[in-house]
Amino acid sequence: MNTQANLFDFHPGPAQDTQKPFAGNARRTERIREGKPGYTQRGLRSRARLKATNDAACPIIGIAASILLAITACPEPARAQVIPKSLEQGGTGVEMKQRKNAWTVAVAGGQLSGTYMTLVDEMAQVLDDGNNLRVIPIVTYGAASNLDDLLYLRQVDLVVTQSDIFEYFRTQRKVPNLESKIHYLIRLPISEMHLLAGTDINSVEELRGKKVSFGPAGSASSLTGTIVFQRLGVTVEQVFLDNATALKKLKAGEIAALVRVIGKPVDFFAHIPANSGLRLIPIPFTRLFADQYALGEFTSDEYPTLVSEGTKIETIGVPAVLAVYNWPKDSDRYRRVERFTKALFTNWEKFAEPHRHPKWRDVNLAAKVPGWTRWSVADEMLKRIQPRDLKMSDFQLFLEQRFPPVRNLPETQQDALFREFVEWRRRNNVRQ
Repeated sequence: MNTQANLFDFHPGPAQDTQKPFAGNARRTERIREGKPGYTQRGLRSRARLKATNDAACPIIGIAASILLAITACPEPARAQVIPKSLEQGGTGVEMKQRKNAWTVAVAGGQLSGTYMTLVDEMAQVLDDGNNLRVIPIVTYGAASNLDDLLYLRQVDLVVTQSDIFEYFRTQRKVPNLESKIHYLIRLPISEMHLLAGTDINSVEELRGKKVSFGPAGSASSLTGTIVFQRLGVTVEQVFLDNATALKKLKAGEIAALVRVIGKPVDFFAHIPANSGLRLIPIPFTRLFADQYALGEFTSDEYPTLVSEGTKIETIGVPAVLAVYNWPKDSDRYRRVERFTKALFTNWEKFAEPHRHPKWRDVNLAAKVPGWTRWSVADEMLKRIQPRDLKMSDFQLFLEQRFPPVRNLPETQQDALFREFVEWRRRNNVRQ
């Protein structure tokens, strides 16, 4: 049977009828006159078969057309996806353990929601080099407990802490040989003391005798906040609450204020809604704080719901420090931190990229920390990169031109000026 004829022959009758059109027409005409149907029985059967064939042919044609369209529209085969090499690597258990642990460096940051933890996390992002260097951020109680961890907790290589915490451990805790055990790589930007209270409180003095939360025990707030209140001579009822609980109790009127020492801006304060009944309390910088602390301020750009537009709120700032344990030079831990330090200075420009935390752009690599010793490897790397990084001579020139009376300010009081200096250098196209 001719398949093509079956699919596409749409004649109304069988083949023999179509070959004799006049005879067939005569017979059909005669049957019509007699009142009988105009088609022969054989013709009807032929038409029924043809209709069934056509009905079956239509979906076949549709399927064929769809297949043809799919073939012509199909793009080139996608390339095989590549599994990361670090996951493809195999070996014995001993080999894998050795490979994974060879160049790990553990850095203690602080509380998960804090600025210090963000900085440590970004160190890991920038410096990660697979099995050649892996930075492991550690969530901790905070900057105060970090120094304890660096001294006594196993496998902690570096921590973010503060200059006043180091001084407390040296003078109050009297840790033996602290200056030789703990060195620093770089001085990080200052962390501002945030003192949040109800709108009925206008000064630190008005908190006297009231209940104030100083954050969790071991946090920067628990130590720095306590020192600041002691120096101001304001005695309060001290409690140590986690920050979320403290904020809830402050709103409910169960406590009068809360303290957080953290690098601005931070969402904890930025997300407080307008008309919340809360405000930031000013902490004036005086000679009481000249030894360890620096000038700080909050603006409406940073906290629009807590600071009126066009105004500033003065506060205390404390320099943060990336501290390192001074491992013996021939030790495994020394070699790990040495590799971390070289990578940190070599890749320093990456920390200033726009998507990184804005605090990185306030760092002066050449800044010193009074009473501390810069780790030897960091000191060597600083000398190598200074020609293409910030030169202190530029900063001194800036001070002489803009602030002649204060060019000899202690290091701890130069942070705010340094930030302005960075902007001055940009405007004057001073080559870095």
